[in-house]
Amino acid sequence: MDSIGSILLTEALPRVVTITLLIGAGVALANLAVEYGLVEAVARVGRYLTEPANLPDEVGTAVLTNAVSVTAGYGMLAEFRESGLLDDRATLIAVVINTFFGFIQHIFTYYGPVLVPILGLHAGLMYVGARASISLSITVVGLLAGALLLRGYDYDTSTLEAELPDDEDRSTRGKLRRAGSKTATRLRSIVPRLAIIYSLVLVGVEYVDLESAASVAEPLSSVVGLPGAAVPVILVATVDPTSGAIAIAPMIGDVFTPTEAVITLLLGGLFSLTVSTAKRSIPFQYGIWGAEFGTKVIVVNTGLRAAFILVAILVLLAF
Repeated sequence: MDSIGSILLTEALPRVVTITLLIGAGVALANLAVEYGLVEAVARVGRYLTEPANLPDEVGTAVLTNAVSVTAGYGMLAEFRESGLLDDRATLIAVVINTFFGFIQHIFTYYGPVLVPILGLHAGLMYVGARASISLSITVVGLLAGALLLRGYDYDTSTLEAELPDDEDRSTRGKLRRAGSKTATRLRSIVPRLAIIYSLVLVGVEYVDLESAASVAEPLSSVVGLPGAAVPVILVATVDPTSGAIAIAPMIGDVFTPTEAVITLLLGGLFSLTVSTAKRSIPFQYGIWGAEFGTKVIVVNTGLRAAFILVAILVLLAF
């Protein structure tokens, strides 16, 4: 078991630095977009998403940014909420809509180059398709929720306008200076909280056995009719999805059918929500939003993911 100092230096510090840089990039992009009037231009592209959900056009900028960087996209939404453009309900719905667009980048950075080669074309594409369907379903839920719950909302988009006195510097240097100042102010409110929570969580995870959360894997795997070899794979995938895929890959076609392999990995993903929530979601969401609203985001995100993973498993079992 690593020492507390080792955990803080080798795990907490690198994560906090990386996430701070990405959040800073997202907030800086939002502020620069305001200064240069780019929010409206990019928002027109995302209008097809924001209009059905009764969200302001500007939110389309953050939603599309998620396809490149989820952290930067969240940073932009945090800036819109902080500025007063979005209230808690609208922000929560925007976060849900983000889900599929956050998944898109992982197709090119993880699922395509890593998991598909490990699992093979058949099982790999089936697994990626299941994950894509889960993410898309959550985004559709967000769109429907916005259509129902945000009907008649009136947004004050003037909160994003750069209000300049007559003698304010309108040059490029002035715009960059104002955007930098706003970004620094925002980061000063996020980074200390992010560092403290990440440190506490990572130290706690090291000293608490989260694998016990998957102790129900054996009876559940029996209920859905999976081979006995599914239990250790589920336990491994609970802690590390890639290792779970590596563990099951040699058994596909012999012990597992491709469908059974995908169901096994989805069950591992269901149980891994406990680990990922403790290690990543809590410190990340609390760092950005604070404890109260961050808890709402975690509950909604985790609940929707768990529900649609179960739906995907039931669909695969039906076929």
